[in-house]
Amino acid sequence: MYLNCHTYYSLRYGTFSEVELLQLAQDNQVTQLVLTDINNTSAALNFVRKAPEYAIKPILGVDFRNGADQCYVGIAKNNEGYQELNDFLSEHLHQQKDLPSIAPLFKHAYVVYPFEKVVLTDKKSFAEHEFIGVSIADLRRLPFSRLLALNDKLVVQQPVTFRNKRDFNAHRLLRAIESNTLLSKLCKTEEADEEEKMFPIQNLAMAFSEYTFILENTERLLNSCSIQFDFSAGRKPQNLKTYNATKEEDEVMLERLCQEGLPYRYPDGGDAVMERLKKELELIKTMGFVSYFLINWNIVSYAREQKFFYVGRGSGANSVVAYLLRITDVDPMELDLYFERFINLYRANPPDFDIDFSWKDREEITQYIFDTFPNVALLGTYVTFKDKGVVRELGKVFGLPKSEIDFLSEGRYRFEDLDDVSRLVIKYGRLIQGMPNYLSIHAGGILISEKPLHWFSATHLPPKGFATVQFDMVIAEDVGLFKFDILAQRGLAKIKETMEILERDRPDEFSKVDIHNIIAFKKDPKINNLIKTAQCMGCFYVESPAMRMLLKKLEVDNYLGLVAASSIIRPGVAKSGMMREYILRHRNEGRAEEKAHPVMLDIMRDTYGVMVYQEDVIKVAHHFADLTLGEADVLRRGMSGKFRSRDEFQEVKEKFIENCRKKGEEDRIIFEVWEQIASFAGYAFAKGHSASYAVESYQSLFLRAYYPLEYMVAVLNNGGGFYSSEFYVHEARMLGATVHAPCINKSLAVNRIYGKQLYLGFMYLRDLEGRVMERILKERLCHGAFASLEDFLDRIIISIEQLSILIRIDAFRFTGVNKHELLWNAHMFLNKSVKIDHPKLFPPKHQDFKIPTLHTTDLEMAFTQWELLGFCLCSPFELLVKPPKNKSGSKDLKRYLNRHIDIYGYLVTVKNTKTHSGKQMHFATLVDQQGEVFDTVLFPPVAAQYRFRGKGIYRFYGKVVSEFDFLSIEVIKMEKQDYIQDPRYADMKTSTKVFQEKKNAVKAQSQKGETKKSPIN
Repeated sequence: MYLNCHTYYSLRYGTFSEVELLQLAQDNQVTQLVLTDINNTSAALNFVRKAPEYAIKPILGVDFRNGADQCYVGIAKNNEGYQELNDFLSEHLHQQKDLPSIAPLFKHAYVVYPFEKVVLTDKKSFAEHEFIGVSIADLRRLPFSRLLALNDKLVVQQPVTFRNKRDFNAHRLLRAIESNTLLSKLCKTEEADEEEKMFPIQNLAMAFSEYTFILENTERLLNSCSIQFDFSAGRKPQNLKTYNATKEEDEVMLERLCQEGLPYRYPDGGDAVMERLKKELELIKTMGFVSYFLINWNIVSYAREQKFFYVGRGSGANSVVAYLLRITDVDPMELDLYFERFINLYRANPPDFDIDFSWKDREEITQYIFDTFPNVALLGTYVTFKDKGVVRELGKVFGLPKSEIDFLSEGRYRFEDLDDVSRLVIKYGRLIQGMPNYLSIHAGGILISEKPLHWFSATHLPPKGFATVQFDMVIAEDVGLFKFDILAQRGLAKIKETMEILERDRPDEFSKVDIHNIIAFKKDPKINNLIKTAQCMGCFYVESPAMRMLLKKLEVDNYLGLVAASSIIRPGVAKSGMMREYILRHRNEGRAEEKAHPVMLDIMRDTYGVMVYQEDVIKVAHHFADLTLGEADVLRRGMSGKFRSRDEFQEVKEKFIENCRKKGEEDRIIFEVWEQIASFAGYAFAKGHSASYAVESYQSLFLRAYYPLEYMVAVLNNGGGFYSSEFYVHEARMLGATVHAPCINKSLAVNRIYGKQLYLGFMYLRDLEGRVMERILKERLCHGAFASLEDFLDRIIISIEQLSILIRIDAFRFTGVNKHELLWNAHMFLNKSVKIDHPKLFPPKHQDFKIPTLHTTDLEMAFTQWELLGFCLCSPFELLVKPPKNKSGSKDLKRYLNRHIDIYGYLVTVKNTKTHSGKQMHFATLVDQQGEVFDTVLFPPVAAQYRFRGKGIYRFYGKVVSEFDFLSIEVIKMEKQDYIQDPRYADMKTSTKVFQEKKNAVKAQSQKGETKKSPIN
C-alpha cells in the first residue's frame, strides 16, 4: 500500500537506509513496497536483493522532483519500466534541466500525481497508466474535490520519510544543510510533512475504509508490478557477453593472441608454460570470461598504439594469458603466482585488472572506451557525512560562531560541559554521520554491460562529462556487473616524460634505451645497489621514509626482495606485527622453523611462514582450515571491509574456527592465525599486484641510475611525489645539477634541463598568471629570445604587477642590469593599468632615464625566492641567525652508534602517529648540512615536551640507535633555529652584517676542523 518510500539516498532529505526501510515495513505487516527515492536510484538494487529476507515483494520507482517540489512518482511495472524511468531521469540529470510538470507516456511504468498538484492544475484527463495519489492528510479534502469522481484513478499515496520525531528533526537539519541556511530560517516548502510515516497496514486500511475503491486500485497497481534481478551465487555476468559477433569467434581469437604472444614472452617455450596456458584457457572459457580478457587486450593495445605507458596489476597479474596478451608485465611462472587467486570455479566474478595510466593519458583512454564499446558508464560511489564535516555543517545550521565550530570539530571537549545548542550539534551529528552526502565517482571503475546501464540504474554526469551509475562496486558485483579499473598515477608520467626528454636532448642515448627491458634491469648491479642503499628519491613506491627504512632492514638488493617489501610495507602486515617478524626470520636463519606453525611454513616457505600477500589468505584458509576455494575467496574478499559485515563472511569465519577445532588445533593458534587474517583489513596486496609495482619501481630506478637529472626534472614536472618540490630540486642539486631561478629566455612553464643546468619553470611563480606565461612562451617561440627589458615590453602585453614578479625573481638577469634598476625602468615604461594591444607601425622610441646605481644582496635574493617560489635556492643553513656549532651529519651516525650526537637538520617530512595507548609520537626525516638525509624519532615523553613547528632547521640532541642496521636518532632534546630577519623589511645593514659574520664563522670553523659536540643548552 506504500507507493512513495524514501531512504537516505534521497540525498539530504531521507533519514534511514533501504535495509531499515524493509525492517520498518516488516514491522508494520507490509508485504509489498515501492522504493521511490528522490531523483535517485542508488538504493534500488540492494533493496531488491535484501527484500526476500523480510518477506517483502520489492517494487522500484522514482520520486521526480524539482528541488523539494514533487512533480509525480514513477512506478515500474517491470524491468523495462524501470529502464524507462531511468532513461527519463538520466536525461534531465545530464542536461541539468527541470522536470516537466506532466510526465511522458511511459509504456511500462505508472505515474502517480500528488493530489495537491492535480487540484491546482487543469489536468482533467488521465491515461491508462496515470493515477492520482491520496495521502491520509488529503482525505479531509477529498469529499469536496472534483477528483472524487475519478474513482478508478485514485490510489493511496502515503509518503514514508520518517520513523519518529528524531528522524524528522534530522530531516530538517539535512534540508537546512542543502539550502545553506540557518535552521530557524528554513522555509516550510523545503521540508516534508512530519506525518510522512509508515503505519501498520491495518491502520492504513482503516483510514481509507470509507473509500475502499482507493485501496482496491492501489492493490491492483501493486499486484501488476514485478521486478527481477539475479543475485544468486550462480548468477551470470552482466558484462558484455561477446567481443566479436559470437562466443566461438571470441575463443578462437583469444587462443590466437596467446599463441602470438608466446615467442615474445617465452622465447624458450617449455612444457610448464603450455600446461599452465591450457589450464587457464579452459577455465576462462568455462567461466565465460573470454570477452573480459579481449576487452582489456583492446584497451592496452590502443594504449601501445598511442605510446601511452601503462601498468597492468591486480589479481589478473597471476595469469599467463594476461601476460601473453601484454595486459600485465609480470611473469606468473617466474614468481610462482597462485593460480586460484586469479580465478577458480567457485568464483562468480572475473579476475581484477587494475590498469594504471599516466594522469595525463587516462581521460583519453576513458574517452576511447566510451567511444568503442556499447553500454559504458563510470562506477559511482557515495561520499558520506564524516564526523568533523557534520559538526561544521550543523554548527552553521544552528548559527554557532566559527570559533565554537572549530572548538567542537577538534573534539577536545566534555559533552556535559557543552551548552544546549552545542549538545544538539553533537547529538544530531552522530545521527547524520555515515549517511550519504552526495554522489561521486569510483577511483577508476568502468562498467561495460550487455544490457543498457539504465536497466540497472539512472546515471548522472559529473564535471568530467562521463555518464556515471548511481551505485557502487559492491552492488555492481552483487548483480553481476564487473568493473574494468582504469586508474591514473604520476609515476608513469614521470617515466614517459624522462623518455621524451632523452628523445629531445639525447637522441643517441634514447635509441639505445628499452624501458621495457625489465629482465636486464633486474640483473643490473647499479640499480640493485640503489635499492640496497635506499637511494630512491623520486622513484615509484620506494621513496617514502618507511620504505627506505624497510629496504635497509631487509637488505633488499633484488627484484623478488622488492616484490615482498612492496606488500610487507602495507598496514595490514605491519599492524599484525608480522612485518617485524618477517624481518627477524629473513635475517636470522632457523628462526622460521622455530617460530612458524609447520602448516604455515609449508604453505608460505618463500615468506618464512608469514602472510604477506592476499592469496596467502586463500592458501591458509584452504590448507589450514579446510575451507573450499570458494569459501576461502569469500574470506579473502571479506578482508576488504566492503564485505566484512555480510552474513556470508561471518558464516565463513565461524566455519574457519570450527574446522580448525575439529582438526585439533589449539584456540591460541587458531585465533593467532585468524588475527593475522583479520589484521590485513584489505591493505595487503596480491603478489601479482606487488610484482607489477616492483616492475614500475625498476623502470624508475633505471632512469634515476643512468639519467638522474632528466628523471628528476620529469618528477618535478609531474607534481613531485611523496615529498614537496623543494626536496626534488635539492635532490637534483645533489645529483650534479646547477639550479637556476626562472629565466625569461631559458625557462618554460615546466622545468627545463640543458646539460646539467636546470632552469625552474614559471609554474613555481604562484602569482604569475597563466595567460602571461602563455604569451611569453608563444612570443619567444615565434620570434626568438628577448634582447632586453625594452624589447620584452615592446612584444608582450603585461601589467606592472605581473612584470614585477618576473623582475623580482631576477628572470631578466641575462641583461646584466640589477633588478632594482629594472623595476625603476619598468615603472617608467608602464603605468599600473594593463598595456593596450595595438599594431606597431614603427619601432617605438624610448626615453633615456637616469637611474642611480642600485645593488641586490644574496640575502635579499634568498628571501625573495622564498616568497615567490616557496623555497630558496641557497642552503637554508646560510640563513640562520647563529651559525651551526658543528658539522655533524648523516655520515657520522655510524661512529656515534649507541652514543649521543648533537646535529642540525632541515625538516623534510614528519609522520605523526600514536602508540597503542593513544600517546602521540613523531618520526621525522631531515636533511643535514651536507645535503644528506637522516631520520629521527620522538617517543611520547619527548613528543609531549617538544613539537615540530613547521618548516625550518632544528637542532637535535639524542642517541644514535640501530634497528636491523637502520640508523636513526632517538631525540632527547630539540630546538628550532631562528632565521635572519628578512632584510627587505628590516635594517639592511644590520641583517647583511649578521649574514656576513655568520658566513665568516662557518668558513673559519671549516678551516679549523670539526668542533666538539655539545648538547643543546
